[in-house]
Amino acid sequence: MLHLRLITPASRTRQVVSLLESTVGTAHLVVLSGAARDPAGDVVMCDVAREAGDALIARLRELGLHEDGAISVEEIGLSLSSRALQAEKDAPGEGVDAVLWESLADATHEESRLSVTYLAFLTLATMLAACGVLLDNAILIVGAMVVGPEFGPLAGVCTALVRRAPRLALRSLTALLVGFPAAMLATGLFSLLMDAWGLFSRAAYRRPHPVSEFVWNPDWMSFVVAVLAGIAGILSLTSAKSGALVGVAISVTTVPAAANAALAFGYGDLHEATGSMQQLAVNIGGILLAGTATLLGQKMFWSWKRRRLAPGSGPEAAGPPVAG
Repeated sequence: MLHLRLITPASRTRQVVSLLESTVGTAHLVVLSGAARDPAGDVVMCDVAREAGDALIARLRELGLHEDGAISVEEIGLSLSSRALQAEKDAPGEGVDAVLWESLADATHEESRLSVTYLAFLTLATMLAACGVLLDNAILIVGAMVVGPEFGPLAGVCTALVRRAPRLALRSLTALLVGFPAAMLATGLFSLLMDAWGLFSRAAYRRPHPVSEFVWNPDWMSFVVAVLAGIAGILSLTSAKSGALVGVAISVTTVPAAANAALAFGYGDLHEATGSMQQLAVNIGGILLAGTATLLGQKMFWSWKRRRLAPGSGPEAAGPPVAG
């Protein structure tokens, strides 16, 4: 269930309340007349089943509440109410399958910024991966993959393409196109410094690395893994299963590939550097392709479901429009 807290101009409160009452999947409606001070107006609260939330939020935006009032949405961790259970049963579909596009856009907006924190995490992850590659240590490589924050901008590009949001696409692409080269440059300088201190060496780089060899040998399996990880990553965002993102981070080799490219350039191995850059491109391309396709599929599914349950489409659709 989601909890909605709305600030509505007094002249539109009746219209908002009517919309909430007619939306299948809502419960616990509360109206506090004149309670809002900034902006001035009434406070309207209700709970709504997740699968009904996206269409309801879109209707509230059509009423201009995001401009003249406020729309706040929170996830409800626990709701002990028979009315809430009934609302979830009445709403079409399953809540875990529902996509809250406003929530997704907000999440990717925050995660796709080219910020100091983003650059710091990406640089540290690439440096950790460089240590893991040189030592041929799987634990360090996996740790670096978890630390890397690159899935945020990748998800931002997918969301921007589906929602046709050029500003979000530009911001996300900037984070990727500036972040990876900056992290690789810093890692290259880091490797030179480590070499000067005797902690890295050309001999250690030249040794066989059976554990980390995959980061500069792209093949079709690299693309398949990237596609699967892209689907899983987007599903974890849209279904609020954020814990699955850890598994996605471990599945793809973007950060290790960037780290190995930095090492290879530093030691003058253009062949391995080229392979690492190809691996990086394959992973990014696979994630973007799969993530965008997944969002398009979800968008088409819920559009079809809303049309199927719209008034006039059949006996089960009788009544007001059903949000989904």
